[in-house]
Amino acid sequence: MTDTGAARYGQTWAPIYDEVYGALDPTAAVAALYELAAGGAALELGIGTGRVAIPLAARGIAVHGIDASPAMLARLRDKPGGEAIPVTLGDFQEVAVDGQYAVVYVVFNTMFGLPTQDAQVACFRNVAARLAPGGAFVIEAYVPDPTRFDRGQRVQAVRIGAERVELEVSRHDPVAQRVTSQSVVLGGGGVTLYPVEVRYAWPSELDLMARLAGLRLRERWGDWHRRPFTASAAAHVSIYERA
Repeated sequence: MTDTGAARYGQTWAPIYDEVYGALDPTAAVAALYELAAGGAALELGIGTGRVAIPLAARGIAVHGIDASPAMLARLRDKPGGEAIPVTLGDFQEVAVDGQYAVVYVVFNTMFGLPTQDAQVACFRNVAARLAPGGAFVIEAYVPDPTRFDRGQRVQAVRIGAERVELEVSRHDPVAQRVTSQSVVLGGGGVTLYPVEVRYAWPSELDLMARLAGLRLRERWGDWHRRPFTASAAAHVSIYERA
């Protein structure tokens, strides 16, 4: 996602992001990242409102963040503990920070916000330059499922209430591996649109990006609870290290 695209996404989603995703419990992710950091510093790419970073910092890990959205970062700053986390405003593809980190992580499909394969490859390369000896690059992402789409599109009723309806409308470009979506909210205030654009990658494609950056896969879990990654897994947590 370009700086402009990420900033636009953040401007639209920031007011409702924690409301929509607040039910996602970060406890298991924080515990795993805490163990991987082993007392060293951590860097979150696309830190957003601090859903993971704040509780990780509360456990004593020095967390730094990167995000391109001033609106998201304003939400982070409003939370207890959020003001103490140093953040770089910018495109996380560039990993434009100093120093080295015991763990660099990008959660909840945020890696797919980078709009092209080239951008994702560049992110891997720039992360590799920031890993401390023995450090880990951790990616949480979904496993692509093109069968979700019928003739390249999908309309899904997410929530239906007496005075509010939420729909998800998506188009799929299998050549570019891009999904363009709108979350459509119909209610008393009219129609509100919340856009999302992703460029997905298969786990094996991420592994190849890692190899190009001088990294290799250390482990892959089916989730943050370290369940095995199998053919039926809908998501994965992949941990890369220097080759």
